[in-house]
Amino acid sequence: MKKVLGWLQKIENFILVATFVVMVIASFAQVVNRNLVHAGISWFEELARYCMVYMALLAAEAGLRDGTQISITAVTDHLHGITAKIVRVIAQLVVIGFSAICFFNSFTILQTQITSGQMSPGLKLPMVVPYFALPLSFGIITVIQSAALIMLLLNKQTGKEENA
Repeated sequence: MKKVLGWLQKIENFILVATFVVMVIASFAQVVNRNLVHAGISWFEELARYCMVYMALLAAEAGLRDGTQISITAVTDHLHGITAKIVRVIAQLVVIGFSAICFFNSFTILQTQITSGQMSPGLKLPMVVPYFALPLSFGIITVIQSAALIMLLLNKQTGKEENA
């Protein structure tokens, strides 16, 4: 299981880095193009926006994985022992449930985009490409957070607990 999770995290990190680099280059090119060439090329902005969508959704999982997401700890900091573990398990189940629901419902959105044949205005890219960020990110969140829950139930340390 650790090998599969490591593989998923490497793919996720590669996509995060690649989309960040493309977004920065596209944004820089758009600024240079507007200020020096004085010609607006809309697909630079569109490309940067789509990269930002992928980054935001995938970074949400990276934040959940290493425990850097914003969380309300006013209550959980005062809990110890089995009560704290029960609260962590419930919170993990909520995250898994939400991401699984989003994952399965995102296929309806993808199917709608495929049947409509809608294309993006600047890049002339099928809109299924930017919308694919939803099942990709929520699928990874569901798998990795489920594995984290299993490790929590088996009393194995995860990055989140080591940092607490």
